[in-house]
Amino acid sequence: MAIEMLWEQDDPTEVLRNRFGFADAEAVGAWVSATVERHWGVRVGTPERVVMSDSNALAWVRNGDERLLLKWSVASDRFERLTFAAELTSWLGTVGLPVSAPVPTRAGAVQVTNDGVSMSVQRVIDGTHLDVGNDDQVRAAGATLARLHDALRSSPWHDSRPGVLSAPTPLTEQIAGWIASEPPALSPEARDVLGRMLDRAPAALPPVQIVHGDYRAANILCAGTAIVGVLDFEELRLDHRIVEIARSAVMLGTLFRDWGPVPAAVREQFLDGYQTVHALTDEELHWWPVLLLWYSWALVPTADDLGGWGQAAVELLADTANSGNAVRIARRPRS
Repeated sequence: MAIEMLWEQDDPTEVLRNRFGFADAEAVGAWVSATVERHWGVRVGTPERVVMSDSNALAWVRNGDERLLLKWSVASDRFERLTFAAELTSWLGTVGLPVSAPVPTRAGAVQVTNDGVSMSVQRVIDGTHLDVGNDDQVRAAGATLARLHDALRSSPWHDSRPGVLSAPTPLTEQIAGWIASEPPALSPEARDVLGRMLDRAPAALPPVQIVHGDYRAANILCAGTAIVGVLDFEELRLDHRIVEIARSAVMLGTLFRDWGPVPAAVREQFLDGYQTVHALTDEELHWWPVLLLWYSWALVPTADDLGGWGQAAVELLADTANSGNAVRIARRPRS
């Protein structure tokens, strides 16, 4: 059984012991098998692998020919959100969205909290992570996000639950506050251009709604040109849909340890795919270049920019300035 870190560089054996309380691989393997049988009534063998990230862990197990995934967290402050996310994901599966829906326990629960651990079981989806070099997959990812947004807006939980998700600070205030914080990587020219664009951005936007929160290649599985899995709803939040679209467009190609920007053409293909399902308003399209520029600069690290975020942000700034682009001209969705 392999014990791995998802993206952190820490020693997995120490993380297993210090964060999750298991002496070794044998101990976590025994716990996984016993836990799945106890709550789900399914006998599984020793996990194929266990992967950890922050306070979360995943174990891949088999029940005959069926592959299952046990996900658990020891971050108690997130347990209520995890239960909400599991219930919402389960509902999305019932309305035909390509999500990794949790498997109900013998008691019918989709998320279990026991002995300081919150956990769920999912069926493993066969697929490969989104390839941003595949135009059809990128457009399909945009279209799938639009369908996901439509479903989330009409879900039984569209008004959230008190205390689980909070309304965001007004968008103009968020970006103005970020500029005022004087991020080290933000160039004076970028600050001035972004400030001018922000001054002209419309205040009116469609209301905030539940959004995925982390829609990018690491959480999108494909089979051919079809999106077969949207994973990890644990970062869901309330926000404007254009904010998620722009953030996802900038971060679309990011995986676990492969963290870099995508070309402008990919961002446009993603937006086009979204609009084949749901056209954006003129106000949302006005915000598109503002948000692209903001997220592009916000992702520039202060050192060791191995992914090339800084160069990508500079190129976007030049394109924006050359086009005088404070407004993106709205266009009809392509058929």
